[in-house]
Amino acid sequence: MTSEEIGYRGPTACAAAGITYRQLDYWARTGLVEPSVRPAYGSGTQRLYSFRDVVVLKIVKRFLDTGVSLQNIRSAVQHLRERGFRDLERMTLMSDGATVYECGSPDEVHALLQGGQGIFGIAVGVVWRDVESALSQLHGERIDTGETLVGHNPADELARRRNRAV
Repeated sequence: MTSEEIGYRGPTACAAAGITYRQLDYWARTGLVEPSVRPAYGSGTQRLYSFRDVVVLKIVKRFLDTGVSLQNIRSAVQHLRERGFRDLERMTLMSDGATVYECGSPDEVHALLQGGQGIFGIAVGVVWRDVESALSQLHGERIDTGETLVGHNPADELARRRNRAV
């Protein structure tokens, strides 16, 4: 199955992104990172996040951990959303703490560093692979049928047996 055919419920997205459910809920309600597969419609419904949504959640977490303001993160996420998250895996996001910059090439990164100010970067490809690895061990859900997809967690023998029985 391709990553576009799988969705992840809130607790799974939290585990892969390294955030709390409270953060996830707040970010969804305020529109920072909304689930692109299925939003929650009232009490009892489950949000469903795409792989790219989870990557963006982890990027937001990394920016928060380094002290970037939520307002600047919101601008960066809006920029990524407007681009349609194209080429996300090949991108480097840089920040001086006040502004977030998108760099698509080593020359752009070098040009930013020439400014002489303190800058940090997030290589999105590394975040992408971290999320891929984490989600491979967690449960997903087929978008078309809702079938639970069991991750490759060797400690989850009960879930594997349950899946075989169905």
